[in-house]
Amino acid sequence: MTNVRLPLRALVPFAAGSVGMGIWVTVPGIFLLYFLTDVLAVPPQTAGLALLLPNVADIVLHPWVGRISDANLAGRGHRRQLMLVGSVVVLAFVAMFAVPSDLHGTTAAIWVSVALVAGNLLYSCYQVSYLATPADLGIGYHERTRLMGYRNVVITVSVLLAGVAAPVVAGDDPGVGDYTRMALLLGLVMFAAMLVGITGVARLNQAAPGTSAEPGHRGGLLVALRDRQFRALTASYLTVAITMNLVLAAMPYFAEYELGRSALTTVLIAAFMAPAVLTTPLWVLVARRLGKQRSLLAAQAAFVAGSLVLALGAAAGLPLLIAAVAVLGVAFAAMQLMPLSMVPDVIAAAGPTGSASAGSYTGVWTAAEATGGALGPYVYSACLAAGGFVASTAGEHTTQSSGALAAVRYGFTLVPAVLMTIAIVLQRRYTLDKHAHTEAPRAVEVSP
Repeated sequence: MTNVRLPLRALVPFAAGSVGMGIWVTVPGIFLLYFLTDVLAVPPQTAGLALLLPNVADIVLHPWVGRISDANLAGRGHRRQLMLVGSVVVLAFVAMFAVPSDLHGTTAAIWVSVALVAGNLLYSCYQVSYLATPADLGIGYHERTRLMGYRNVVITVSVLLAGVAAPVVAGDDPGVGDYTRMALLLGLVMFAAMLVGITGVARLNQAAPGTSAEPGHRGGLLVALRDRQFRALTASYLTVAITMNLVLAAMPYFAEYELGRSALTTVLIAAFMAPAVLTTPLWVLVARRLGKQRSLLAAQAAFVAGSLVLALGAAAGLPLLIAAVAVLGVAFAAMQLMPLSMVPDVIAAAGPTGSASAGSYTGVWTAAEATGGALGPYVYSACLAAGGFVASTAGEHTTQSSGALAAVRYGFTLVPAVLMTIAIVLQRRYTLDKHAHTEAPRAVEVSP
């Protein structure tokens, strides 16, 4: 194993690529369900399906994209061509919110769903190749954590800024046109950041080139699926992804219907993301001391505790609720950093066959992430539907029943607590990290 220290001239542009990824994940994740139910009058059950069904295709598409990415690496020596194709995702991002004015209800849901299918495919072209980069490099256990630490700080900042900027740009009580304007502005930022990220990948490959797979070793999807450690890690991460996307989708509802002020959505997002930004460097240090697995389990347990406090609702008082959301944010930082730096550990442990299959590994991984992105809002929409939540159009103020209000609160709090408990049980099946973190890194500075 080669233990090199990656230069900032490569780390910074690589991490900057996550700005575009953060916008794609955040804006639809937080606002698309609300956009459907409270702007386009789509019933919650239909809205949930409109977000779920397009992502079912990702189960097939992402691993397929991973194989193409591996083939590009073998044939061209890099994965950047596929990343360039993926940058076009900005067009689908704008289309999701540029719904024709005469479409409402089911027809509007179909429009959004089709745009989401196209966006997911394009985004996977960028994301799969981007996340395969740590496994392509000749770096060790701790340097993978450092690399993903830079990336996680940037993506968390972008999630914070996008989550705060989106409602500000859209304005108060926004209509479809306001959302379209918001998508256009953020889409330009997304595209520029993704291009910078491609430059960062090129510099990393130059700074720490990995070892090519030996002749006779073939990569492929089955290599990833047969890896017991990878299956355990992915199963837990899928459950975490469902939980986190549910929480993000539920924030606007919790702010408006539980706390009584839709403007508090921005406060909740900031209270969630700001601690995540600040604590990511600390989690890198914690992982160096305790290991990634133990750090991740501690973060998951903290998330459960914070969710149970939030279940008290508005009666607990806004300061306590914001503090509980901040705990979720601290936990979120670790739940993003640790798993993403553990995937290349798994690939490295698989030897040359794993190295030849890095794209397939990350394809399966991002398929799980995308599935979580779909199932999270769907699970919350199912909670709303079970509680009798009534959809509305922009400008309407519908009075919700006590059952609907209970669904808003407990779907945001108790359901995530249960899901995260399941993630903890699944995560404990991962054993690769038991001794790996005790390896002593030999820092060799690479000149710019």
